[in-house]
Amino acid sequence: MARWIAEWHPDDPAFWESSGKRVARRNLIFSIVAEHLGFTVWTLWSIVATKMGSYEFSTDQLFWLVALPNLIGSVLRVPYTFGPAKVGGRNFTVVSALLLLIPAVLLGVAVNNPATPYWLFLVIAALAGFGGGNFASSMANITYFYPRTKQGVALGLNAAGGNIGVSSVQLVMPLVIGSLGLAAAGWFWIPFVVVAAACAWFFMDNLTSARANPREQLAVAGRAQTWIMSFLYIGTFGSFIGYSTAFPLLSQNLFPEAPYAAVAFAGPLIGSLIRPLGGWLADRLGGAPVTLWNFAAMGGGVLLVWWASTSGNFWLFFLAFQLLFLTSGIGNGSTYRMIPAIFQAKAVAERGEGEEALLYGKRQASAAIGIISAVGALGGFLINRAFGMAFAAAGTPAPAFLAFGVFYVSCFALTWWCYTRTVGVRIVASLAHARV
Repeated sequence: MARWIAEWHPDDPAFWESSGKRVARRNLIFSIVAEHLGFTVWTLWSIVATKMGSYEFSTDQLFWLVALPNLIGSVLRVPYTFGPAKVGGRNFTVVSALLLLIPAVLLGVAVNNPATPYWLFLVIAALAGFGGGNFASSMANITYFYPRTKQGVALGLNAAGGNIGVSSVQLVMPLVIGSLGLAAAGWFWIPFVVVAAACAWFFMDNLTSARANPREQLAVAGRAQTWIMSFLYIGTFGSFIGYSTAFPLLSQNLFPEAPYAAVAFAGPLIGSLIRPLGGWLADRLGGAPVTLWNFAAMGGGVLLVWWASTSGNFWLFFLAFQLLFLTSGIGNGSTYRMIPAIFQAKAVAERGEGEEALLYGKRQASAAIGIISAVGALGGFLINRAFGMAFAAAGTPAPAFLAFGVFYVSCFALTWWCYTRTVGVRIVASLAHARV
């Protein structure tokens, strides 16, 4: 029997302190567990692709195997966003976790056959996209559990716990594959996925107040700020997931003798752990100012990595890349804090200060999170394809780095124009709440 909570008022201080905080924390913990496993399966191919030398695939073909889960995961984030509102956050977490078994099992089977065709590997890599969808449903669900004053840190912790799944894969998989063979890359995660699904079933809750009509939620797609924030999220989360999944294969091509496999986990770990700091800074300084200057730092970072990639020194390249992971993590937290701030402030402006307005704002923010996270995740696909095409056309990643630098300049300009510039003595009125 599904467990539903009918009365939920997190913005009421008395309710929050008496019982809400404890229930919210419990749901956050097991949401993180399930989302973490989603990220591990989603990014599994970033390591598997570097271990497929016996198949004699080209560099561009290998980048396709790394890129495809990002593409499918980003598309799935839209329907996954509406899953918790339709069937309950706890129920959907169980189902989405169990779906991870499909790509894990198929990978374990396929690599045991040296005659497995390339197209079948593409299909299995695409199915790993199930893990990418989990992020949207998890974040949309946790939004309802926390009061608006605490959402920056809560969403940051939830996202960081999931993002660390990338680091887990890149730390553990080289050791597992080296000891047990490539098939173990799939089999290894199966018991963990089963445990995550069981924990969600026994320890999470469904909220009656989170139920919403998907058609009504999709109306948020008509708001300009949904698409502005989607563009900015390509620059932050898209960069994080793109660089995380591309780094091992990129390093293998640029520095084939370097111990890249032993340190690949460090960047995703830094980007994940720093993400709550981005949310914390946005809670205190405003999401827009933090995001603005973070994009400036990302532009400088990509130029530094470009230069380091031509130096012949792997460790210089590695250290330069850490700046990109650091800034993408901070930007993830700050941009995600802007989303509920924008839509909840708009709801208050349109409907007044009250619980109904706050709940409406949370529903709008939850729907926007799904669309924004879906578009943002496309950055992971685009970065890997940019590297693949750059190697195929020029034999170097330089054209890709140039494109990334131009993109960060455009993100900086868009953030300034829409959220931080002043007109006379006032901030652009319709968007000022992004600074909350």
